[in-house]
Amino acid sequence: MQLWVGLGNPGAQYALHRHNVGFMALDALEQVHGFPPPKQKFQGWTVDGQLGSEKLLLLKPATFMNESGRSVGEAMRFYKLAPEDVTVFHDELDLDPFKVKVKIGGGHAGHNGLRSIDAHIGPDFRRVRIGIGHPGHKSRVHGHVLGNFTKAEIDPLAHMLGAIASEADWLAKGDNARFMSEFALRMQE
Repeated sequence: MQLWVGLGNPGAQYALHRHNVGFMALDALEQVHGFPPPKQKFQGWTVDGQLGSEKLLLLKPATFMNESGRSVGEAMRFYKLAPEDVTVFHDELDLDPFKVKVKIGGGHAGHNGLRSIDAHIGPDFRRVRIGIGHPGHKSRVHGHVLGNFTKAEIDPLAHMLGAIASEADWLAKGDNARFMSEFALRMQE
């Protein structure tokens, strides 16, 4: 079993924030692959699903970003999972908008959700880094991250989320390079 975590803040007022793009990615996965409705569990919302032969638990922590690790740790302990069984979908300032990169391990680069997960399970989990771009100056980061996607960004955002969901089988199989390659091709369509 794999645990796929989308990072975001719960509540309708945060729904279109750039910081919630991890939640958006899991919502797209649920829709594209016809997963059942979410249930409340592990201090969050969970969905059981399957991609190919891989069983997945999708988790959106309801703990707010800076406490995401509590929810992730609880789900991991329940299913006796290791950090390498965990994939976290999150916003990434250091990537251009709508670019996606996958990596294993690493630091948190000031991301409070990653910092919390790192504190609860260690750094050796897979990250699907979803680019939101940097606003240019450090003083503008907070407002950028906690700001809504603009009207002009909604179509590219929807296209990117659909591409992530459509190529997610490669992530389930553990083929990160193929996922990134197929994602990039789909983004050119």
